[in-house]
Amino acid sequence: MKVHESKDSERRFIISITLTSLILVAEVLGGIYANSLALLSDAAHVFMDIFALGISFFALRISARPSDDQHTYGYHRVEVFASLANGISLLGISIGIVIEAIDRLRNPLQVRTTEMLIIAIIGLVVNLVVAFVLGMRNEHTHVHQRRDLNIYSAFMHVIGDALSSVGVIAAAIVIASTNAQWVDPLVSFLISGLLLVSAYRILHSSLHILIEGVPEGLSIGEIKDQISAVTSVQAVHDLHVWNICSGTVSLSAHVVMDSASSEATSQTLRQINSMLEEKFNIDHTTIQLETDSKCCSSGGCN
Repeated sequence: MKVHESKDSERRFIISITLTSLILVAEVLGGIYANSLALLSDAAHVFMDIFALGISFFALRISARPSDDQHTYGYHRVEVFASLANGISLLGISIGIVIEAIDRLRNPLQVRTTEMLIIAIIGLVVNLVVAFVLGMRNEHTHVHQRRDLNIYSAFMHVIGDALSSVGVIAAAIVIASTNAQWVDPLVSFLISGLLLVSAYRILHSSLHILIEGVPEGLSIGEIKDQISAVTSVQAVHDLHVWNICSGTVSLSAHVVMDSASSEATSQTLRQINSMLEEKFNIDHTTIQLETDSKCCSSGGCN
């Protein structure tokens, strides 16, 4: 990540944490006063937003450190562990909301809808501002560039909270119109469902990177075909593609050539690397060029 991009992301995180903290105070106080579980559930979600943003900010600072003798890839994987922690936190808070909503259905409380509605609207507006602050870099992202999973996980926290605020607003309007107090815990169930979906997506992406799966949107078969199509390439074997972090993809491969001259190998290597960067946005490669005889004698062509 370039220095100016890192500093820009840090500024966006600081702004987001500040605004989200204001929402938390308002929703906790308002939820207690209004007896609204939906509003308190949203406040719990906001708290997890702050936790997620804090972890993501910390990960951003750590991952910007240069590589050293003990960490030759640098600290980019911290980003993935941060998003994993965010996913687990989403899962935990959603379970807690479900438990509380069940209890509220059994023992309903009278909800003060006016206060609930006002605070939820304020929360929605601020969440939309935070989502815009976190997501504005994505508007200029190249079509092949993988999104930063760390920022994406924090962004999903905020989007989920904005949707939760919409649910709280709807609940306040319905309760005020019909006095159906059960709508409040019902909306809490819906908020929990949104959290579970977000948690699944973030955990799936994080774990996929940690087990070094093929990056999302890439096909080993397609990459192999494109390398094989380069002039003088006979075959490709031992091809591996994985993420160092969500925005950095690495590739290693053995490429069999029909010529062993230094000029031919240099040209082929340049063509392969140029193609990989242009078509797949892969610029971190380790490619071993081999002659046909070497490959076949080691059994690598099979």
